[in-house]
Amino acid sequence: MRPTPQTEQELLSRAHELAGLSLGELAQEAGIITPPDLKRDKGWVGQLLEWHLGATAGSKPVPDFIELGIELKTIPIGYNGKPLETTFVCVAPLIGLQGLNWENSHIRHKLAKVLWIPVEGERDIVLADRRVGSPLLWSPSPDEEQRLRRDWEELMDMIVLGHVEKITARHGEILQLRPKAANSKALTEAYGADGQPIKTLPRGFYLKTHFTAELLERYFILQ
Repeated sequence: MRPTPQTEQELLSRAHELAGLSLGELAQEAGIITPPDLKRDKGWVGQLLEWHLGATAGSKPVPDFIELGIELKTIPIGYNGKPLETTFVCVAPLIGLQGLNWENSHIRHKLAKVLWIPVEGERDIVLADRRVGSPLLWSPSPDEEQRLRRDWEELMDMIVLGHVEKITARHGEILQLRPKAANSKALTEAYGADGQPIKTLPRGFYLKTHFTAELLERYFILQ
């Protein structure tokens, strides 16, 4: 792994160096085997880019570049230039919610500053041939933060009131909550409608594709 970048500019420079290169080229340079597809290696692209950029957080619940306070998010892009899937942000808390608010929430901390790296994601492009796009360093505007906060508060209210199992992907304008588990047996604790403890699937916060498409479109128009 490359040394941790010491400044925001150094990180951005490294990210720009990756633009236009294929995942196969980057894997070869890192001495990493490229899997045939991502069915069993969903986080592989992100881990490969972390290696090249010098991210240190791994799976810890902190930004990928801890010293810089920057989170890395890869985003698979289709031929039309739009995101192909929602973007996972973090696991949602389902218990121990006393005193939790938007200002001190984990998700706000995660989204304070994000380095977005688009990657070709169409299934008919061999994984090794998929190319990395130009990076975007983003922080939420006041309007974007307000929209995120509104969705988060709506979803957290439902969790607190014991309605976690009634939440669907349709709830939230730009943020959604949905199951995040390797299998249906990986249950966690939550509140039921009467305040009693129940077992349910872990949930994760995801950014909806139309929101990440907005970010990329605005950025490339500015470019």
